[in-house]
Amino acid sequence: MSHDHHHDNELDPMTARVRALETILTRKGLIDPAAIDVIVDTYETKVGPRNGAAVVAKAWSEPDFTEWLKRDATAAIASLGFTGRQGEHMQAVFNTDETHNLVVCTLCSCYPWSVLGLPPVWYKAPPYRSRAVIDPRGVLEEFGLSLPKDKKIRVWDSTAELRYLVVPQRPAGTEGWSEERLADLVTRDSMIGTGVAREAA
Repeated sequence: MSHDHHHDNELDPMTARVRALETILTRKGLIDPAAIDVIVDTYETKVGPRNGAAVVAKAWSEPDFTEWLKRDATAAIASLGFTGRQGEHMQAVFNTDETHNLVVCTLCSCYPWSVLGLPPVWYKAPPYRSRAVIDPRGVLEEFGLSLPKDKKIRVWDSTAELRYLVVPQRPAGTEGWSEERLADLVTRDSMIGTGVAREAA
């Protein structure tokens, strides 16, 4: 990945500013681009999504926690130690046999960092932000998720005031599994709604 500063017309203003700042700090020897990449990858793929997976696994395992999560997701999630910026006001939405939930932020990229880490690039992209509302079924098919025609898709618009966590359906054949084992089936995309939980091996 090149960290040189380019005046790319296709970059949005924020990305261009970030790239310029990163270039200046790198040239001054104040940051190591490789270290930044590791940090970003950690939040995108490890720390955040693992938190959300723990929440989902607990909801799958403990009916009392499930009810708490439905009633007050912010408090239930905080009870597991997952708090902080971008996770102050949470609502959990549960996939069922009848309904599949999909989260989008149509205005910018509001996202629950405390449980999902940093948002993926596609989540912030204008095509996803507009098409997820207009043609959610088509968007899901592009992610490789084909839902039955009679299954309703409910789209939730995340905002600065309220962020959503999708609780995917528990895969069959996981009765008696530990929360840790269940958490391994939960993907970041399944908690946004662009995917489902992995099937039990």
